[in-house]
Amino acid sequence: MPRYLIERTVPGAHKMTTAERREAANKSRDVLDHLGTGIQWQHSFISEDRITCVYVASDPEIIRRHARISGFPANQIHEITGEMDPVTAEPRQDAAVVTA
Repeated sequence: MPRYLIERTVPGAHKMTTAERREAANKSRDVLDHLGTGIQWQHSFISEDRITCVYVASDPEIIRRHARISGFPANQIHEITGEMDPVTAEPRQDAAVVTA
């Protein structure tokens, strides 16, 4: 299944207490259980006024359904088409070294 990056505008998200985060996570999990196997929450990042989540889902519509039922906004949904990290920059073992 494809992975998606979901941007949720949540004013004051960075001020959420541990109890509020736990409550939100439980609400999200309850909705996910209701929706079935076509959607899985992997993790979320909290910044000032935003919660950015990574989900595995059959399609964007099930993410929108999760947002409607849970009450959490899904302002932007982007399919993740690749990844890169510091390891991406390391030369491959089988790559020829180019010298100038």
